[in-house]
Order: sequence, then structure tokens, then C-alpha cells
Amino acid sequence: MKVRLTETVLRDANQSLIATRMPFSDFEGILETLDEAGYHSLECWGGATFDSCLRYLSEDPWERLRKIKAKVKKTPLQMLLRGQNILGYKHYPDDVVRKFVQHAAMNGMDIFRIFDALNDFRNIEVAIDETLKQGKHAQGCICYTTSPIHNLDKYAAMGKELEALGVQSICIKDMAGIMGPQEAYDLVKALKSSVSVPIVLHTHSTTGLGPITYIKAVEAGCDVIDTAISSFGGGTSQPPTETMHYALQQLGYDTGLNMVNLQKINNYYRPLKDRYIQSGQLDPYVMGTETDALIYQIPGGMLSNLIAQLKAQNAMDKLPEVLTETPRVREDLGFPPLVTPMSQMVGVQAATNVLVGERYKNISKEVKSYFRGEYGRAPGKVNEALAKKVLGDETPITGRFADTLEPAFEKTKAEIGEMARNDEDVLSYIAFPQIAEKFFKEREERESKTVNYTITKKED
Repeated sequence: MKVRLTETVLRDANQSLIATRMPFSDFEGILETLDEAGYHSLECWGGATFDSCLRYLSEDPWERLRKIKAKVKKTPLQMLLRGQNILGYKHYPDDVVRKFVQHAAMNGMDIFRIFDALNDFRNIEVAIDETLKQGKHAQGCICYTTSPIHNLDKYAAMGKELEALGVQSICIKDMAGIMGPQEAYDLVKALKSSVSVPIVLHTHSTTGLGPITYIKAVEAGCDVIDTAISSFGGGTSQPPTETMHYALQQLGYDTGLNMVNLQKINNYYRPLKDRYIQSGQLDPYVMGTETDALIYQIPGGMLSNLIAQLKAQNAMDKLPEVLTETPRVREDLGFPPLVTPMSQMVGVQAATNVLVGERYKNISKEVKSYFRGEYGRAPGKVNEALAKKVLGDETPITGRFADTLEPAFEKTKAEIGEMARNDEDVLSYIAFPQIAEKFFKEREERESKTVNYTITKKED
């Protein structure tokens, strides 16, 4: 019996524990060993890495992808793509989505894990279609959550809908680590009986349930699970790779992993972890087990960002109140799964409600856009009084929001002119205009200070 493992240390473990602040130089030296370990795939791009590269690390995210691909020759590279949001926090026109997928594929991406935060699959159709046109693997996601409106039948129906869109595998994305072992077993069984494509499970160790949940999912027929090398495993990250490999081997499963290489990888990351702890980038809070997440349903990346936000305002004492307010805001918005961008939207609004001292005195522009229908269809019924406060007499959009957007790639390319060196710069600018422009200027300054020397041999 086989079950494969996807390693997340380059993306989600990094994002969940240290808010995606790991520079390429910190992991460049271990890429070839990761490639030899026998993983199903290496998740290394997408999610918050794109934003973080430009905003905090002074790295070109496209160049990072090319550098990773140059060293990882055998193992498929995997990314997390937010459907119509690509890697930003709003919906983009179809031409931008297609162009982004094309360039990600050209630069070395193999597996596109594509999701919509509301499980509104109208918002991932174009990304799936373009991934397939590029000859790459399209993996559709079901964002898992619990609420009065989410149940097994609904999730099974989502699986059928994804398969009809042409996905080659389906990922159950449990971003908050709240899925219990029986829920995992039942859901994997339900999907296995209703679709024919492989099933992948993604969870976090936040609540301590992760390893048990994975074992039951595998028993039900799950084909691939996401894990993180133990130095960056556990806590709000994924269950440890070595632990899951060892347990699955005992149970008679073949993971295809090389334990000697896993040990080398862990030994490489251990001093990095110590350094991040000493610098304060890795907060011990996110390394523990937080069973309150079973109540609040807060994913690891969202929790680390909330902590960073409150620290910046010297308001860490307000964290318990913000955690209590979060599910209340989520209910007001119709029980959306807490995954980007909904996790940021709900988290920021919850923090604002607490810090201002009055609920919805200040409403973020993202929440206003959500009520207007610009993110898609709300999973459940929204708070009518809040909707009225936001919309007034305005009628919300009920169709696919991207259908209202004009093509933007060529127009933006013409507008920014020489600021962009290539189409990838244009895509970076479309996703994060101000941040990308600042990055481009700093890149020019760095390069202008670089002195190149040519040494020639003097003839006798």
C-alpha cells in the first residue's frame, strides 16, 4: 500500500510559523537533498510567498521559482493559487489569471493547487482551464470548515463539481487543523465513492489532531498528505514528516521516502529554527498546541499574522478578545471558511471591532466588497442588519464578479512602460502595485551599486 507525502517547509510551514519570512539564501543549500528524499512534491511557491518576497525579502518571486527549479530536477514543484485572486487579495480579470498561470508554468511550476476561499467554484474555473492547457497538474480544493451549513453531503457534491471541471486530484484543505479523525475518515470515504481522482489531505497540527487525522484519512484511502520536516513541523505548521513516515511504515504503508535524507534535511533546518526563535521571528506561541482553535477555527498563518498585528500596536493583551470576536464576525459573514483572503478579512475586522471598542464602527473596504458580491457567493446567510449598513439600497452582485472586469494585462503593461522589464514584472505590479513599484526601484538601486570586474591575463 502506498501513500505519498508533500513537503511544505518551503511554503506553508514557513508561512504558518514565521509569516513567510524565510529568504531563499536560507534554504538554497538543502534543495538538492529535498529533491532526493522521495517526496510526492515540494510545495514551494504561492500562498503568501509572492507578497512576502516583494514586501519583506527584497526578492523577485519569479526569480526565486527559477532558482528552485534549477536545483530541484526530479520532484514536482507545487504552488497554492487562489483562483481568481491569483496571489493577491481581490479578484483579477481572466486575462491576468491566464497569463499568471502561463508564466508560473514556464518558470517551472508543476502542480497547481487551486482554491476559492468561499468554495465558489466559478472563481477557479479559469485557473483550472489554463493549468490544463499548459499541460500541468490541476488540483482543485475543498476548503474545509465546520458550521451549521457545512455537512458531508455538501462536501461530496463539491468533489463531483470539481471533477466535472477537469481537476486531476482533489485536496481537502483543512487550514485551521480542526478536522478530527472520524471526520477525515468519513469525508475521504465519501469522496472516494463519488469521484475517481486521487484525494489529498492538507491539515495543521494547531489543535494536536493532525497526525491522528492523517492516519484515519489514509485508512479511508487518502493518496497524499502534507507534512513539514520536524524542525518546522508541529504547532501551527503541518504534522512532522519523519513522524508520519515512521508511523505509516509501521502500519504497512510505503511512503517512498529516504529516512537518511530526511535526517539531513532536519539537521539543516534545526539551526535555522533556533536563529528565528532568537530573532523573535518565530514566536513560541505558534509552536504549541492550541485547542481553542477548535472553537475559533483560526488557521496557523492567520494566527501568526494576528499576533504580529497586535504586537505592532502594543495590544497583545487583546488577543483573547480578538479570538472570541473572530467566530462572531465569521457568522455575520455567512460562515466563510477561514482561508486567504477571508481569514485576513475576518481577522482584521475582528481586531478592529475589539481595538475600536465598538462592533463595525469601522468596516474595512474588503468586508464592504464582500457584501457587494465581489468575492463570490457567501456560503450561508449573512447578517441582514450588517448587510444593510454596508449596502444601503445598493443591489449586490449575484453573478461571477470577474465577468464584470475588463482585461487588464496589456493595458497595465502599456501604462507602466519601462518600469517593468518583462511580463512577470507586469504581473507582480498588477497583484501588488505599490509594493512592486518600490521593489523595482530598490532593485535598480542595488544593481547600480554593483561593480563588475573583468580580470584579464597579461601577456608576457
